[in-house]
Amino acid sequence: MPVVGMAGGGQLARMTQQAAIALGVSLRVLAGAPDDSAAKVVSDTRIGNDRSLDDLAAFAKGCDVVTFDHEHVPGPHIEELEKSGVPCRPGSAALAHAQDKLVMRERLAGLGVPCPAYAHVPPSAPLAFLEAFAREHGWPLVLKATRGGYDGKGVWLVENLDREAYELVQRLLSGGVDLMVEQHVPFERELAALVARSPYGQGAAYPVVETVQEGGICVEVISPAPGLPRELAAEAQSLALRVADELDVVGLLAVELFQTGDGLLVNELAMRPHNSGHWTIEGARTSQFEQHLRAVLDLPLGSTEPTAPFTVMANVLGGDDPDVYSRYIHVMAHDPAVKVHMYGKESRPGRKIGHVTALGDDLAEVRERARHAAGYLRWGTEIKEHM
Repeated sequence: MPVVGMAGGGQLARMTQQAAIALGVSLRVLAGAPDDSAAKVVSDTRIGNDRSLDDLAAFAKGCDVVTFDHEHVPGPHIEELEKSGVPCRPGSAALAHAQDKLVMRERLAGLGVPCPAYAHVPPSAPLAFLEAFAREHGWPLVLKATRGGYDGKGVWLVENLDREAYELVQRLLSGGVDLMVEQHVPFERELAALVARSPYGQGAAYPVVETVQEGGICVEVISPAPGLPRELAAEAQSLALRVADELDVVGLLAVELFQTGDGLLVNELAMRPHNSGHWTIEGARTSQFEQHLRAVLDLPLGSTEPTAPFTVMANVLGGDDPDVYSRYIHVMAHDPAVKVHMYGKESRPGRKIGHVTALGDDLAEVRERARHAAGYLRWGTEIKEHM
């Protein structure tokens, strides 16, 4: 049986292990510490730094393919692995578009993919440049670090160029942060289109979902996106499959989208299992984690057919009391059908430590069940205002 190496020891690698067990595939994980989420459950865990070429090269020996549970492995290191004959999926050329937002925007714009207006912020005279950009595209502006941001980190909303904005820009640029600016999009809601692509070129698309964000963190995913016209859903799936093909993505590709009054705009790309796809563990015939393994191993892709009319995934965030386990009794007794997934991570306020999934025929009821379970696990109370 093949050995799949996954660089990164987070919850995505942890949940990939569950799929690997069913497939009989060996998963090897490169984790930063023995108490990383995946290191606690994957027997073939190597401890090392996935930003170190030496550690990556040692880890890759004996792997049939190397993949990633995050986008932060340096591109040049991945290139070196590829030159040494290690299949990396996605490859360095594709992954560059998920690692650098400016590279992504430039490539997508060249392909005619709809995106918000954007520009690179020059280190010299940045405020004058931002002022000119705002005159053309309006306030507020969205500032982004071109590399390294996630879950709302590396993104700043600038209402005007007051003293606070001036200090922010100067602090970021003086700290070596490469900045880009984007038009603020008055979107109706956020969507995500999750697809998979194999080296053979086979593609598969999951139902388009709605993602609900609070403070830059996804708190809820609804599948399928309620009220989304069939033509717009097909357009989102087709767009994601086209991007995967054009960028030569192998594995999963999550395309985060803005739905506006004028149509769809691409917000972000992720080339790995994604938070917007956790619902597939119970809600689809093939989970995103199994699908990713199938894709990187060039196996035929699995069915993306839903198992229920509606599936809702709610993230469990850390609250004031870290003793989540003591609250299992209420959650499981209240709703025996809800599924709880915990990531083996230390609970800190606002940190993603798990998720819950509910399925059913009535969307309002399913949402309430998922929210109740996630809220109670976080707070130990049924007060809905906490969600």
